[in-house]
Amino acid sequence: MRVLMVSDVYFPRINGVSTAIDTYRRSLSQEGIDIRLIAPDYGLTTGDESWIKRIPSRPVPRDPEDRLMRRQALAQATLEAARDADLIHIQTPFFAYYAAMRAAKQLGLPVITTYHTLFEEYFKHYAPFVPAPLLRAAARKFSRAQCDATNAVIVPSRAIQQRLLDYGVRSPLHILPTGIPLSRFSVGDRQRFRRQHGIAENQPMALYVGRVAHEKNLDFLLDVAALTRQRVPDFLLMIAGEGPALPHLRERVAREGLQNCVRFTGYLDRLHELPDCYAAADAFVFASRTETQGLVLLEAMAMGVPVVALAVMGTVDILENASGAVVPADDITCFANDLGDLLLNPECRAILARQAREQARHWDERTLAGRMAGLYRETLAQHGE
Repeated sequence: MRVLMVSDVYFPRINGVSTAIDTYRRSLSQEGIDIRLIAPDYGLTTGDESWIKRIPSRPVPRDPEDRLMRRQALAQATLEAARDADLIHIQTPFFAYYAAMRAAKQLGLPVITTYHTLFEEYFKHYAPFVPAPLLRAAARKFSRAQCDATNAVIVPSRAIQQRLLDYGVRSPLHILPTGIPLSRFSVGDRQRFRRQHGIAENQPMALYVGRVAHEKNLDFLLDVAALTRQRVPDFLLMIAGEGPALPHLRERVAREGLQNCVRFTGYLDRLHELPDCYAAADAFVFASRTETQGLVLLEAMAMGVPVVALAVMGTVDILENASGAVVPADDITCFANDLGDLLLNPECRAILARQAREQARHWDERTLAGRMAGLYRETLAQHGE
């Protein structure tokens, strides 16, 4: 079977959608699924791209990390690639969605979409001048219309499934989270990362990995860092990633004198630098309230890094049993207290590290790829009836 994925984003742009596409492309090949991808051209290559058709694009205004593909080139490339496909899998709801739907309609192909982003919560950070009730209504109508036009919708967690049901989505909803490549996140060089970044071997370090965006609730983590260092004076919070909130966070760190306890590393190479960074951490911290899944939690857990995180929306599916993790109340003081307790208790960290590795095994990419392949075949069969 050949599946055409269409997306407004892919590597070198790093985010959960790019990671999901990469994961499924590799793991689905073992299920007899041949993946092809339509994605923006960023002016950089990412290794073997024989399976990718890059579309000329320009930076999104006020968000230069992302790209707007040329619509005519996108439409033509999608239609051409779809002629050799059995099914189209849409990964993003912007230009890629509409090009894919037009091609599918013209060629009579079934379409699956993955609902990666909770737009009701996302839009308010980027259009604060629009009244919140109007934004919510528009986001719900937008999501409902797009989902109902497809044969099936993949959601990464139960919380997102329920949210779409509340919107009135009628298309079949399938809970199918993205798996992780356990072999990539099993070993890292703690000492190497700490030497490279001038961090003492015994300095307590918490880590955040992900997009540095307003919806990730990183101001909360800065507040936590300020409180934690009162109890753990040499505490360090490492923030790995880039994004539109970075200038604001850097300015706040400088203004509040947090330079000694907060550092920013930018993006890290996923094959080498990122595993080393995870290995260097004593705890992984996460405070997003809008996450649809939370892949970075699983990556940290696979590396044996105890997690301290809020269990909200998609992260509940990972954290609800609290195996390998501490789940504080959604309160800065409670979060800082729980983080401090963990950092000061090496025996507790060792227990949680073992539990975290075991928990991560349930999210192995190979198991979840088999479920994805089954959904593809089921959708294709139903479409042909």
